[in-house]
Amino acid sequence: MSMAGNLRKVTGLGGVGGLRKVARLARRRPRVDLSHPARSPLGSSVVNCVTYRDGVRTTARGDLVDAVKRVRRSGEGFVWLGLHEPTDEEFAGVAGLFDLHPLAVEDAIEAHQRPKLERYGETLFAVFKTVCYVEHDELTATSEVVNTGEIMVFVGEDFVITVRHGRHGSLGPLREELESDPEQLAKGPAAVLHAIADHVVDEYLNVTDAVHADIDQVETDVFAENGARTDPGRIYQLKRELLELKRAVVPLGRPLEELATRPARVVAPEIQAYFRDVSDHLLRAKEQIGAFDELLNSILQAHLAQVTVAQNEDMRKITAWAAIVAVPTMVCGLYGMNFDHMPELHWRYGYGMVIGVISLACLTLYRGFRRNGWL
Repeated sequence: MSMAGNLRKVTGLGGVGGLRKVARLARRRPRVDLSHPARSPLGSSVVNCVTYRDGVRTTARGDLVDAVKRVRRSGEGFVWLGLHEPTDEEFAGVAGLFDLHPLAVEDAIEAHQRPKLERYGETLFAVFKTVCYVEHDELTATSEVVNTGEIMVFVGEDFVITVRHGRHGSLGPLREELESDPEQLAKGPAAVLHAIADHVVDEYLNVTDAVHADIDQVETDVFAENGARTDPGRIYQLKRELLELKRAVVPLGRPLEELATRPARVVAPEIQAYFRDVSDHLLRAKEQIGAFDELLNSILQAHLAQVTVAQNEDMRKITAWAAIVAVPTMVCGLYGMNFDHMPELHWRYGYGMVIGVISLACLTLYRGFRRNGWL
């Protein structure tokens, strides 16, 4: 378990003393990286807590408070603390130790925030919306296509705190990837912030590619031979899921632009160039989402037009058959009237003549409707 391991076992973490008690409990158990999808036991909000120096993970000695003191005393390295859906009590000690602003702490605990970037003194607070594609065998009117979560990041000169909400968006593989590149990790907490932003935006692109496949399938079904019978609920469901994706992607543009252009003490100029690259990737995702939205509108309009055409064809067929049936109905109705003096009423061949006239009239109407495409 991490150096800040048993946060859930301590209900009062308002100060450093509480954290020291937690750390003493944590040292009795082995470290577990809960961020890794294969090693994520439920029941703890702590993902991991690691100290890095010159881009290399250092051996854990002492508790979280001691690690922070060592980093600040030496002026080198930083601490990366990861949490998953912490409670108020669990986060109180962490907020006190790192002097986090109460408003940012409230946002990190409550979640359901828009992507944003806020500055509190020398600390940056960033919110990222994570997304993942929900696999499904067949798209229906109730299929969940996009699932969202959140990652909040506190960045200081000597610390990074990540708070994750949702059951996806694990940062374990990202941590391992960063540790394999000590040169990049040595650039400090801003390098971690960039890696998280890049990871989130890359997932946006992956999800948009997967959604594109669903849109292609719906488009194929709509323009198939029986496209008018396609369930329009599938199209509306895709539009709703695309709106959920849009809410995650579009608001992130301004925070990334600010990180790439506005100077900040904790973000070195060399890191800002990396954020410009992430911003370019985000722009691509936004353009794809906009194009998908327009394409779905066109597909929906085409489907409605197909339904209208199919209904018109049905009405023409009904009208044509009604006209054909009207001929014998009219003749039979005429001869059903109780008059003594009617043409051919007592003629031996009168019945056959009437049947022949009716048949000829109906055949003529049928051929005419068939030739005009009504039948």
